Amino acid sequence: MSEENKDPEDKAEGKFDKAKGKAKEFTEEAKESAKEAKEKVKESAKEAKEKAKEFAEEAKESAKEFAEETKEAAGDFAEGAKKTADEFSEGMKGVTESDNKKILAGILAIILGSLGIHKFILGYQKEGFILLGVTIIGFVLSCVGVGVFMVWITGMIGLIEGIIYLTKSDEDFYNTYQVGKKPWF
Repeated sequence: MSEENKDPEDKAEGKFDKAKGKAKEFTEEAKESAKEAKEKVKESAKEAKEKAKEFAEEAKESAKEFAEETKEAAGDFAEGAKKTADEFSEGMKGVTESDNKKILAGILAIILGSLGIHKFILGYQKEGFILLGVTIIGFVLSCVGVGVFMVWITGMIGLIEGIIYLTKSDEDFYNTYQVGKKPWF
C-alpha cells in the first residue's frame, strides 16, 4: 500500500513541484513585464513632461508676441485718435473762431433753434438763455396746451433765423449779426 500510495503521492508531488516551478516562472515573467511597463511609463512621463515644457514655452512666446502686437496696435490707435482729435479741434477752431459763423449758426438755428444754441454761437448770451428758458417752460407746461404753443414758437423763431442767416451773403451776415450785433431776425 505504501508503494501504491507513494506513486500517486509522488505523482501529485511532482505535478505540484512542476506547477510551483511554472508559477515561479510566471511570477518572474510578470515581475519582468511590470519592470518593463514601469520603465515605459517613466519614459512616457518624461516625454510628456518635455512636450509640456515645449508647449509652455511656445505659449509663452505666443503670448509675448501677442502682447507686443497689441501694444503696437494700441500705440497706433492712440496716435491715430490723437491726430483725428487734433484735426477735429483745428476744424472746430476754424468754424467757431473765424470771423464769419454764418453756416454754423444757420444750421444750428434750423436744427436746434428752439434751444437757442445759434444765439450762443454768435455771442448773444441773453437771447440764447431767453430761447432756452421759454423752451424749457414750454416743455413743462406742455400738458396744459400753452406749453406746446411756446415750444412751437421758439422752434419757428429758430427756423426763420436759420433761413435768414443762410440766405444772407457772407458780408451782410458778418456786418449785421457779428459786427452790428443785431440779436433778433
